[in-house]
Amino acid sequence: MGRIKTQARRTAEQVRPVASNARDVASHRIEDARVWAAPMLDRAAHSVEEQIAPKVSQFLTQAAEAIDPSPTLRRRGRGRWSTIALLAGFAACAVGIVLYRNNARQWADSMKDTSADASRWSGERAEPTGAAEETGATTEESSRRIY
Repeated sequence: MGRIKTQARRTAEQVRPVASNARDVASHRIEDARVWAAPMLDRAAHSVEEQIAPKVSQFLTQAAEAIDPSPTLRRRGRGRWSTIALLAGFAACAVGIVLYRNNARQWADSMKDTSADASRWSGERAEPTGAAEETGATTEESSRRIY
């Protein structure tokens, strides 16, 4: 047993510097691998984020819409109907403005005619009153006769 023990010690002394050297080389190689791998992983992460993730997200969204039992507002064409309602509102407003202007012109014309009739009527009424004064009747009597 003494002989095996001494043989093991001699071998351990021979292997110790080789093992230390292997440890140093391995740590340098691991560091080199990390230096090389870090930018590669960063590029891969950006590639996934910019190219693959949007496609996966779009696929998942389409799958969710396809299996959704209730139709969403987007699928009903919410944008199209709101545009149609807005245009119909504008059209109704334009029609209202045109009708208002026409009605205002007709009202103004009828007021002109009415004022001309009123002045003509007041002029006719003034004449019988003047004739009553010539006959000596009072204003009350003449107004009773007109009505």
